[in-house]
Amino acid sequence: MNIKESKFYEKINNKVKCSLCEHRCIIEENSYGLCKTRKNINGKLYTIVYGVLSAIESRPIEIKPFFHYWPGSTALTFSTWSCNFQCPWCQNWTLSRFLEINTYYEPEEIIKIAIENKDEGLCSSFQEPTLLTDWNIELFKIGRKYGLYSCYVSNGYMTLEVLKELYNAGMDGLKIDIKGDKEVYEKYCGNIDYEKIWRNVREAKKIGYHIELVNLIITNVNDDEECIREIIERTIKEVGIDTPIHFTRYFPAYKFENPPTKIEKLEFAYKLAKKMGILYPYIGNVPGHDYENTYCPNCNELLIKRYGYRIIKYKLENNKCPKCSFKIKIIGKYIRK
Repeated sequence: MNIKESKFYEKINNKVKCSLCEHRCIIEENSYGLCKTRKNINGKLYTIVYGVLSAIESRPIEIKPFFHYWPGSTALTFSTWSCNFQCPWCQNWTLSRFLEINTYYEPEEIIKIAIENKDEGLCSSFQEPTLLTDWNIELFKIGRKYGLYSCYVSNGYMTLEVLKELYNAGMDGLKIDIKGDKEVYEKYCGNIDYEKIWRNVREAKKIGYHIELVNLIITNVNDDEECIREIIERTIKEVGIDTPIHFTRYFPAYKFENPPTKIEKLEFAYKLAKKMGILYPYIGNVPGHDYENTYCPNCNELLIKRYGYRIIKYKLENNKCPKCSFKIKIIGKYIRK
């Protein structure tokens, strides 16, 4: 077991109050927080997954999905164990529903692997990256010195303190999964404060993060028009019409056996988002579909043609449409591989 005192907690006599995520667990001595990765040892809070990784893989940034952040690049992607949500449809349940303490990595080892793989960035993903934050902060600081970008693929339930610390360490990309409306979070995800998710979406953009949102549309859970419309409305209200939003196809996983999302439902969400003013809606997990491409919001010119996570054609010139010169919001340069 590799343990290290966490940066994110306060003492309450012999108890501790964790400030890593918005569960803000109050933990008795010799007990664990809800995520099982934080333990109160002699009145101090320790992370027991510091540098403990469950997976490491070089992956295209588009697979996250990030479509407006370092397009064409690859990020060395890694994870630890466990999660602070309880979603019964979890697509990565083999990592998020278990806790194994085995292989420890020094941050410098990960930087070396990324450089050897010719990756442009670092991405904490697969399970909830917030649980690896203490170690990620040190990793991202080193990564910044080597010119590597850093990003999270997250459920967005970290505290504002964590958001700010990560940004100060060099992280500037944040993809947040929006599970549904308030009812979906309360019914399926655990004791989650729905408003804290949207607060983080809003505040992360103010801090300086590049934000992309993903809504996994699940059959008979969050696929009704009212729920989809609310997500679009909140996106526009909190972060504006130029924030990319991905409506992705669900497939049965973990404890959930509802049928896969109908493609027509994804197309409905895409068209509704366009109608309501979103400039960059997408659908995901439907390789080859026209709606996974980027089009100019002004003249509808095809600008980035994709097949799944692969970029087939990239027509932007200095992030502008070559036909009408409309400025497209892209963070980082296009990497042709």
